[in-house]
Amino acid sequence: MTLRPAIASTASLTQRTSTVFLTVVLVAFVIGSRASTSAAERPNMLLIYTDDQGYGDASCLNEESKFETPSLDRLAREGMTFTNGHCSDTVCTPSRYGLLAGRYSWRTTLKSGVFGAEEPCLLTDDRVNLASLLKEQGYHTGMVGKWHLGMDFPGTFGNRDWSQPVQDMPLDKGFDYFYGIPASMNFGVLAWFEGRHTDVPPTLFTDKKPTDLAMSDFRFKPPYDRQPPNKKAIEVAPDFIDTACLTRFTDKAIEFVHSSAAGDKPFFLYLPYTSPHKPVVPIPKFRGQGEAGGYGEIMIETDYDIGRILDTLDELDLTENTLVIFSSDNGPESTYPLRVKKYGHDSAGPYRGGKRDAYEGGHRVPFFVRWPAVVEAGRTWDGPICQTDVLATVAEILDVVLPDNAGEDSVSFLPVLKGKTAIKTRPPMVHHEAQGRFAIRDTIDGKEWKLLMEHRRDKRELYNVTDDPAEEENLLNQHPEIVRQLTDTLTRVVVSGRSNLGPDVGNDTGWWSDLTWIAEDEYPAK
Repeated sequence: MTLRPAIASTASLTQRTSTVFLTVVLVAFVIGSRASTSAAERPNMLLIYTDDQGYGDASCLNEESKFETPSLDRLAREGMTFTNGHCSDTVCTPSRYGLLAGRYSWRTTLKSGVFGAEEPCLLTDDRVNLASLLKEQGYHTGMVGKWHLGMDFPGTFGNRDWSQPVQDMPLDKGFDYFYGIPASMNFGVLAWFEGRHTDVPPTLFTDKKPTDLAMSDFRFKPPYDRQPPNKKAIEVAPDFIDTACLTRFTDKAIEFVHSSAAGDKPFFLYLPYTSPHKPVVPIPKFRGQGEAGGYGEIMIETDYDIGRILDTLDELDLTENTLVIFSSDNGPESTYPLRVKKYGHDSAGPYRGGKRDAYEGGHRVPFFVRWPAVVEAGRTWDGPICQTDVLATVAEILDVVLPDNAGEDSVSFLPVLKGKTAIKTRPPMVHHEAQGRFAIRDTIDGKEWKLLMEHRRDKRELYNVTDDPAEEENLLNQHPEIVRQLTDTLTRVVVSGRSNLGPDVGNDTGWWSDLTWIAEDEYPAK
């Protein structure tokens, strides 16, 4: 695909006349030249994404935190804190899709839950995403860490040919470089992939092993089995060990930054860490630190490694013009109430719920942006933004117009980064539970209202999250007019295929049963 003032599909070029073809080539050449000549003025971009980290797991956001996160606190101090920042879903796969594609995952075939390690990649080759956009604009693009959007491995379980390349993976989605693991560790396949291969193939098998490093947890460590020990077994490489993830990913990320700094292109690095998602496996150096058990220790380790990356930018004199975005894929795992009880540490902060929930604790997450060349240090903004908004923000930074079928749920917050007090057109935001329940938030008469829809055994709920951010008082019966307005708005956002301005584009499927408030015969035919 070629970036113009918008992005054209290369698949259709062969069907066009030679005149049109030459025009497209000329436009691509002109914009490619502009990207090359202006690369020095364009920011490097570092997107750090943690896994299952709640709003209360950053010490700068939680006065009662039982551990310190000095690197995250540094990002807040030197950059901008979005106290009303949200992930696009409340579990791994759909949130990662939303972050990269600027589009809600429920518009695809994935209506609930998450992927395993081996699935057709949810991010299709023809879908504009952060990596493909930046690569087209002359960036050196890399991803280090956990993918969890699906890959195509050679062969089948127990019958692999690892000499063959992995397909339908980050290198096919706009990334020049990939080092990492395919999915959450409890899904496998566990091996250190670099590019399409791994030096030590996952030829052995394992399952969850008991551990005392954290409550209600498990881990993956040798010895491994030559045959699957049970039906839940996963494939693992002989040299894989769970405690190595954070150190390896950070080392490789630093290598990528160094190699990029030596080149003539700006870089984009997507760094999705595996922590603090289970297994919670802090290395010995961090054990005994903090006052929240193993969970606090893994958060301290994660923060330490983030600090290593920030220090690298300082050492290479890249800090001033590097845009650093930090957030988490969803709220804290369901073990967080146990930490509240045992340690007095609340990973959800002041919010209700956690991972998988449509309540605030499930999707309101830490969200920091640092860009010293542009963003005034120490600012805080309490307006709502979503991780889907990153795509439109990056596009505006690069002066690229997204086509109608890209970033359908993305709205640029660049004006806020530059000091404005509001986003000109912030559309309603849709929240989504792991099991498929919908919620919508919108500002009405100066207040943020949130409507959770009926789903299975759950009834409708309405909250004024401006005055009641903990969602303690259900106001459904007191404000029927707001319920009607939000229901109509949610219907429009779902059916049209987009929440931002633009023509209707629809979704990837027809009606599905989670749309409990929309009759099947009232939904547009696919």
